[in-house]
Amino acid sequence: MIKATPFLWIKNTAEAIEFYKKAFDAEEKYRLTEPGGKVAHAEITIGGAKISLAGEYPEYGILGPETIGNTTVGIQLQTDDADKLFQQAIAAGATIVNPMTDQFYGDRAGSVKDPFGHYWMIYTTIEIVDPEEMQKRFLALFES
Repeated sequence: MIKATPFLWIKNTAEAIEFYKKAFDAEEKYRLTEPGGKVAHAEITIGGAKISLAGEYPEYGILGPETIGNTTVGIQLQTDDADKLFQQAIAAGATIVNPMTDQFYGDRAGSVKDPFGHYWMIYTTIEIVDPEEMQKRFLALFES
């Protein structure tokens, strides 16, 4: 069996843990703290899904989005009430990347960037769309 677990590198892991609790109802499982107070590693869950967090360690090439100026990964959060979670994330300090809207592929979705540079897509499935229909709808976007 193989499981994939997101592992987010963050400049200030302690602040990120508190943000994820407020924004996404995360539960902290544990944290490993250096003698100076820096959180070296932590584990949270969001909706039962595990996410690992680590502080930055430039000597090992471990740098977060704030330091490198971008991220190449987004995390999707599926929920029964995307609008509510989207607003909760904004209230906690996230910034809107894409507003919450109904999408051609059958989801109501929007995306935010957290204060640490990570992107989160929040969505609720509102319509089951088969791949053939999804492709038609996708191509129709280019006709406008």
